Amino acid sequence: MPKLDIEALANLLRDAAKAEILPRFRRLGDGDIRIKTEASDLVTEGDEAAERFIKARLDTVLPGALFVGEESVAHDPALLPKLAGADLALVIDPIDGTFNFASGIPLFAVMAAVVSKGETIAGLIYDPMGDDWVMAEKGGGAWQVRPDGHRTKLSVIAPAPLAEMYGMASTGYLPGGKRATVLGNMAKLRFLMNYRCAGHEYRTFASGHVHYLMYNKLMPWDHLPGTLISQEAGAYAARFDGSAYQPHHVDGGLVLTPDKETWELLRREVFTF
Repeated sequence: MPKLDIEALANLLRDAAKAEILPRFRRLGDGDIRIKTEASDLVTEGDEAAERFIKARLDTVLPGALFVGEESVAHDPALLPKLAGADLALVIDPIDGTFNFASGIPLFAVMAAVVSKGETIAGLIYDPMGDDWVMAEKGGGAWQVRPDGHRTKLSVIAPAPLAEMYGMASTGYLPGGKRATVLGNMAKLRFLMNYRCAGHEYRTFASGHVHYLMYNKLMPWDHLPGTLISQEAGAYAARFDGSAYQPHHVDGGLVLTPDKETWELLRREVFTF
C-alpha cells in the first residue's frame, strides 16, 4: 500500500472549503450556477474553484497521482476510464450536494478517495459547516476527526427487523418500472429519507444512525469515500447482484447495511426488480 499522509489530505480538503466554498455559500450570483444535465444537476463557481484549488496542490500530498475530479471528468470524459488502471489516483468531489449548496441549504461536503491499483485505500468526507471529517484508511477503522485532533471511532447501527428500519435510498436514477416497485416496497420499512448529499448520508450511516443506504448511479467521487468508511465501520456493501463494488464501477447499484443478513433481507423484500 502506498505511503499516505491522510492528515495532509484532510487539511487540503478543509483549506479548499475555507478558501473557495464557504465564502460563496449563500452569496452565489445568477451567473455562478449552471445546469449540467438537468435542473437538479448543477455546477457552481464554488465546485470548480475548489477542484482547481485541490488539483493545484495535489503533488504536496500525493506526488504523481492521477487526479480524477468530478468537474475535470465533466470537461474531459476520457479521464474517468483511466482510474481502473492507475497505480495511484486521487478522486475528488469538490462539493457533494451541489443542489443543496446552490439552494442555500447547509448540507454539503467535500469528499476524497485514494485509489491504488483498482482498490480504494483511503476515504475522507469533510463537513465544512461542522468543520470535521469522517475518514478511513483500509484496515484502520473509521473515525470522526476534529481539527484539534480529537478522534471518535465509528461503528454502524445494530441490525433491526424490517418494519423498524430507517435509512436513505436514492431512487431518482432507477428506471421507471423499477422505481415504482422499490417505492412501493418501501412501505415495508419504517422511514425513507434522502439528504441529496451522499457524503452526509454516508456519515449518518457509518456513525450508526440508520440501517441502510441504496444508490443506483455509481460515480466514483460520490461513493468510493463513503463505502470504504462504512466498511471500516463494520458495514456490509455490495452491488444489486451481490458483487463487490469497485472503483471502476459506474452502474449496477449499491446497497449498504449493518451485516450481510440485513443486506439479503432488503434485497429480497425491498430492492426487488
